[in-house]
Amino acid sequence: MAYRIRPSEPFAGEIRRVTEKQLNKAIALLEEKPDGQHKAIHDARKRFKRVRALYRLIEPDAKAFRKVENARIRDIAHTLSAARDATALVETTEYLVSAAISAEEIAALTFASNALIARRDRIVADETDLDDKITNAIGQCHAAIDALPTLDLGDSAGKAAKCLGKAWRKQRDAAASALAACHAHPEADVFHELRKAGQTYWMHLSLLGDLWPSAMRAKHDDAKYLVEILGHEHDLSVLTQLINEQPELFGNGDTMARLLGAVIAKQQMLRSQALEVADAVFADDGEQESRIITLLWQAAAKS
Repeated sequence: MAYRIRPSEPFAGEIRRVTEKQLNKAIALLEEKPDGQHKAIHDARKRFKRVRALYRLIEPDAKAFRKVENARIRDIAHTLSAARDATALVETTEYLVSAAISAEEIAALTFASNALIARRDRIVADETDLDDKITNAIGQCHAAIDALPTLDLGDSAGKAAKCLGKAWRKQRDAAASALAACHAHPEADVFHELRKAGQTYWMHLSLLGDLWPSAMRAKHDDAKYLVEILGHEHDLSVLTQLINEQPELFGNGDTMARLLGAVIAKQQMLRSQALEVADAVFADDGEQESRIITLLWQAAAKS
């Protein structure tokens, strides 16, 4: 079954069902590693993001539960992030090569890619406790599943609808603030906030997609596209930070200048594109959207 909560079923039970399914998938990935250890970690972390987005939807009626369990899932993901983050930087230089404008720029990006591959390999080699971290992550996933019976939401359709409406409005307000900040002060941290808001939005659209399938599918696809753009933008910001902190990795002055030129040009393009897409994704009034979600859930739960 898709990443959905069904209004036709008891609300609390649906939250527990979807959460348990995502955590069990993460456990299976980390235990079985079907495509290798690092791919398993990458895919498990996607499941953790889905659980955290789901917990945001119930925050108005489960603040204490969400605070504790969100922190648990966040910390699990963080312990498994080092190798994946290093790999993402390698992928970023490969992404930049596709937009390179000269042979010199390709040479600079290739130099950077090789340096980042060596850095990733050092990080992987130094992470001698990764197996222990994976074992601990699996244990924490089981603990998160064991905590689900303590989630007290009730199954009243009206109460659930109000909870979802409040959560939706809060997330749309956060998106509006992030978008306004990006227009006013286009800096890495505010674009990162917009990315997080967009990611939460498309996951929520997926979770509630059965309420209005045609409209929510279109919004979901647009929001996911926005997140993809902002994901590339974020990776470029991380790469810029590493260049500033460890310039010795990236060769002589000419090589570094060409590398930074490629990064800045692509980042400016992505930011402009992201703002255009985000303006469209979040064009509808957030308060009105939250009222629609409330009414749709009430109607679907009673049918």
